[in-house]
Amino acid sequence: MNPRKRPKSRRGYALLTMFGLVTLVTIAGVTYIDSATQTVRLSYRQRIDVQTTHLCEAGVQEVLRSLWRPFKIDQNFEGMSDVCNGASSATPQATLSGEIGGVGRYSAGVVRYEEPDNDPYTRLVTVRAVGWQDLNGNNQLDDNEPRKTVDVTGSFQLARSQVFDYTYFVNNYGWMDGFQESWLIVNGDVRANGNFNFLNGSPTVNGSVYASLNEKLSPAAAGLVNTPPVKWTNSTYKSNHDNSATLYRERWRQAYDPAIHGARGSEEYDRWRDYIFDSEAQIVDGRPSGAVIGDVTGHRGWTRTSTNGATTTTMLDTSPTHEVVMPDLSDLSYYSNLSQNYVDTKATFGNGTPNPLYGQGAYVDVWNASTNSYQRITTDGVLNGTAVLIGTSSKPIRIHGPVTFTEDCVIKGYIAGQGTIYTGRNVHIVGSVRYSDKDATGQTVGTPDFRGSDPDAIDNANEVRNMLGLAARGSVIMGNTTTFTSSYPLYYMRPPFTKGRWDENGNWIPPYDATQTDYTGRKKYQSTIPDSTMSSIAEGINQLDAILYTNFVGGGNIGTAGGGIAFNGTIISKDEAMVVFSLPMRMNYDHRIRERKISKAPLIDIQLPRSPTLLRSTWQDQGFQFKYYSGLYGN
Repeated sequence: MNPRKRPKSRRGYALLTMFGLVTLVTIAGVTYIDSATQTVRLSYRQRIDVQTTHLCEAGVQEVLRSLWRPFKIDQNFEGMSDVCNGASSATPQATLSGEIGGVGRYSAGVVRYEEPDNDPYTRLVTVRAVGWQDLNGNNQLDDNEPRKTVDVTGSFQLARSQVFDYTYFVNNYGWMDGFQESWLIVNGDVRANGNFNFLNGSPTVNGSVYASLNEKLSPAAAGLVNTPPVKWTNSTYKSNHDNSATLYRERWRQAYDPAIHGARGSEEYDRWRDYIFDSEAQIVDGRPSGAVIGDVTGHRGWTRTSTNGATTTTMLDTSPTHEVVMPDLSDLSYYSNLSQNYVDTKATFGNGTPNPLYGQGAYVDVWNASTNSYQRITTDGVLNGTAVLIGTSSKPIRIHGPVTFTEDCVIKGYIAGQGTIYTGRNVHIVGSVRYSDKDATGQTVGTPDFRGSDPDAIDNANEVRNMLGLAARGSVIMGNTTTFTSSYPLYYMRPPFTKGRWDENGNWIPPYDATQTDYTGRKKYQSTIPDSTMSSIAEGINQLDAILYTNFVGGGNIGTAGGGIAFNGTIISKDEAMVVFSLPMRMNYDHRIRERKISKAPLIDIQLPRSPTLLRSTWQDQGFQFKYYSGLYGN
């Protein structure tokens, strides 16, 4: 038998249950509040992290910009070295500070400055930037203020200039006036750092045409190509190229042929694309390919097969073009040093044959009839003053490497070797300039020939052949200057045809005027040699095998002896003033100066002028420091 137990009170259990529920709710509430607070703190921290990152970026940009602008103008490292030498974390150089309203402050400076691998054309600049929220407004970084630190390394380079990718480049308004489609045929790309205008007819341009916005010109250029020029189809180009009666067809770029060059977008096509003509423009692998018109409105393909034929255009992308920085030759001492210190470092050519001039310096040799031998006219690659160079087919001018003449170079005739002549004043071309079929050692190498089905074999054959650069700190003047008149060509060598411009610092650079007298007592278009000497040696110009570069005007009277003119190379100038007296004129791009994809260097490096570039190579986050203070940030 089980005895019955006394009933107990239930109120205690109810109280305990309610207390437990309240405790759970309280804990949940506290947990929620703590979680929400953590979320707010994390969100706030992330926001401050982003803001201080932007502040660091502003500081980095300001320091790099302060170094870039003078580097772009001076085109040497002297000023940069003066500012940055001795930079370290303890002693930053080129320091700057600033504020972004409503966001915070930043301070930045150079903490490392070096020449990598003894590369004279490169400087690595590491900028350290600190961005912080100035909570108490004292313009100083205090211990309790959130901050971020980053290091960014920029590579300042004097790199191979893009201007040498073009048959015709003008750092001003580009113009081709009065040509019919058969009178001027350009087989290559053309570009202007301003508008590009085809006036009173149309030449044939078998290549791309570029213009760019340029507000530094006066008047400013909107950056437009006024009208598409005539352009051949691939089949028309190929039929002319394959015609044995076509002069200098071996100097032409090949027409695109998928059987040889591969389908567009293929690996084989990529090997060829920069060295062939393709009339059909497309976007291939993310960039325009083939002949395009590029200007401030974007890039488009076009068809126009005759002056009176229909013109159609197809927009490929709306990305505007940009100014291409032109090298500056104002510092002649730089090029004198280049000449004096040059050593040929190429031991073998691409075909495996030894380079006979390996290890030698820069020089120019000319034939001396009185001694019946070649005479070296340079000393350590430099000639003080002016020289007249005349080469014949049997006794060509011999050049090796970059040489510098402190005044004028007056030149005509045959050229053997590979090199560039820099002048402190003018280059005067007083007759045809042709490549010899012999090199600077007298070995037969042939003349440039871009035909064939194997790009490596084409390059190997042409790498050993002759190439000449003529680069003037003054102007490249063509023809007999004693016959120049105010109409032809001097009208095109002075204002109002030439245009002034503003430099990067806002300083006014007046337009070039060839009729002004310079420090030599001669007009700018005249040579320092006597007029009688000029008249005795000058003759008509019918062929130019050269890369021409000038800080000022490239022009003069060409084709004056009749028979037209063939220009196998490139002309780059700030103002262009060529007056053609006989037709037709053919311009054929020599792509041996174009950069190869694998080597990142031209096939033949004749030490042409270089342009300043800035590449950002690394970004290192050195840390973000943040403390949450309720008194400062609120509850």
